[in-house]
Amino acid sequence: MSENLPPCPRCSSEYTYEMNALMVCPECGNEWVPAEGGADETGAAGERVIKDSVGNVLSDGDTVTVVKALKVKGSPSGIKAGTKVRNIRLVDGVDGHDIDCRIEGFGPMQLKSSVVKKA
Repeated sequence: MSENLPPCPRCSSEYTYEMNALMVCPECGNEWVPAEGGADETGAAGERVIKDSVGNVLSDGDTVTVVKALKVKGSPSGIKAGTKVRNIRLVDGVDGHDIDCRIEGFGPMQLKSSVVKKA
């Protein structure tokens, strides 16, 4: 076991521990994958790079297409594959939902970048 574990990026707690491939903070419950010296999730300026399901880099204001049917809580029908979403915003969302958007007929919601393709 290593004595030099990184502090929690969310609450800066020093009481982190390893659990399989993840680092865990017992104080705030944050779980993350420790950086391995590569910059695969960050760009040259240190900002996060978000890619769609086929590897295209997304940016604010892009138009994307949903690539698979999605179920929506509280809605009798979900979002169909092929639905176009215009003017997306990239955010640090909850549970991997990193796209904030407004879908016509459904309203505002968040999507995962793994279920969209840049149009």
